[in-house]
Amino acid sequence: MSRHGKARPAHARHRILLAAALLTLAVGCSGSPTPATTSAQRHSTGGGAEPVPGGPFWVDPESNAARQIKVWKAQGRTADAEALRRIADRPVADWPSGDDPGPGIRRAVAGAAGDRRTVLLVAYNIPHRDCGGHSAGGAPDAAAYRAWYGRFAEAIGDAKAIVVLEPDAVAHIVDGCTTSEHRDERYQLLNEAIEHFKRLPNTKVYLDAGNPAWVPDPARLVEPLTRAGVARADGFALNVSNFQTDESVRAYGAKVSQGLGGKHFVVDTSRNGAGPLLEDPEQAWCNPPGRALGTPPTTSTEDPLLDAYLWIKRPGDSDGTCRGGPAAGAWWPEYALDLARRSKA
Repeated sequence: MSRHGKARPAHARHRILLAAALLTLAVGCSGSPTPATTSAQRHSTGGGAEPVPGGPFWVDPESNAARQIKVWKAQGRTADAEALRRIADRPVADWPSGDDPGPGIRRAVAGAAGDRRTVLLVAYNIPHRDCGGHSAGGAPDAAAYRAWYGRFAEAIGDAKAIVVLEPDAVAHIVDGCTTSEHRDERYQLLNEAIEHFKRLPNTKVYLDAGNPAWVPDPARLVEPLTRAGVARADGFALNVSNFQTDESVRAYGAKVSQGLGGKHFVVDTSRNGAGPLLEDPEQAWCNPPGRALGTPPTTSTEDPLLDAYLWIKRPGDSDGTCRGGPAAGAWWPEYALDLARRSKA
């Protein structure tokens, strides 16, 4: 994960088209729609939890949280294991890594197909990624990145998928962390990746756009997102791996959308149930204490611009070695347990 992220009134006809598109993605032509969400099932901080675990999205039965439950049960930590089900029973995004992301994606795709669900994926491998250094790396050059996202897309194939594209990549251009010598290449690669993923018949693509605490003025994102090819994507993603509240992110997303001609967006709510840490703003992004799980993943957002609340950051995966945490992306069961215990969902 990086320092900052690993974040119109519509006519009736537009709302109908959006609902139809989301329904097609979630259940397919031969599937039956998810039952309507009742008011009692809705989460108090924003949209509603789906009436069945995971809603339209695939829940990995072999996630870190699911495996931890088995360990804790064997150790007699029954109450802790039960609390962790608040993570294990929810769909979280997969972040394929390594030179060949194919095997992990194919496993997820197979599981999702068997459950007739949509798989959530994050493409995070652009060259010179995370110039802040906390998850530094990525593909060594443009050619390697093109090969990588090609293998990524091939593994998805005809499956129903949502791809969140390159957390931090655009926002790091805006804040100046990405040096000028790398910007044109980054814009080109993001355009190419969007175009490549959109050739897939059942894949939606959302280009990451940071969060309100990172780039406070949403107008500054419009031109970079446009140059990166967001017009050809299904929308943009906000709050990835961050903690901004549903309300603040929705308002921010509406302003970004206005500058982009009404583009839709998704929001990462995996850890924003208690909002951001205010006491230590410089380190509020990295394993902040006292946080909570946020709105469960759902497409029931009651906002015509907001396509879904998603758990893009995997709750319990460390942001880095700050505050006693393991390396960025490593599973940290006690932090996961704290998030789960504080959850209101």
